Amino acid sequence: MAMQHSPGFLKIVNEVRPHIKECTVEDVKSRIQAGDKFVLIDVREESEWAAGRIPGAIHLGKGVIERDIESKIPDHGAPLILYCGGGFRSALAADNLQKMGYTNVISMDGGFRGWKDSGGEIVK
Repeated sequence: MAMQHSPGFLKIVNEVRPHIKECTVEDVKSRIQAGDKFVLIDVREESEWAAGRIPGAIHLGKGVIERDIESKIPDHGAPLILYCGGGFRSALAADNLQKMGYTNVISMDGGFRGWKDSGGEIVK
């Protein structure tokens, strides 16, 4: 079920998109299969995380990621891939992490819904 986003929310997401890197669900699957080293971060709400997530992901919800990221991942050059429900909140979080000095941040377009729809493995 696609979520209807408000015009104001879409406006700020579209403003950050040119300034961040994005990848597809298939890109992430390929990187996992290739054994690439990166940190997969789920920025969804706790209830969304509890209902199912991508294997190997860590949870840093959008409400706390800026506060907690440096204690969890102090290396500002660490490769990070963020995902949310559909790729909107993760885009905003990626922009903020870049502003904090993280240099290798990617938002997964399509998010968890795209992962699930493509048959990606889910754990609880």
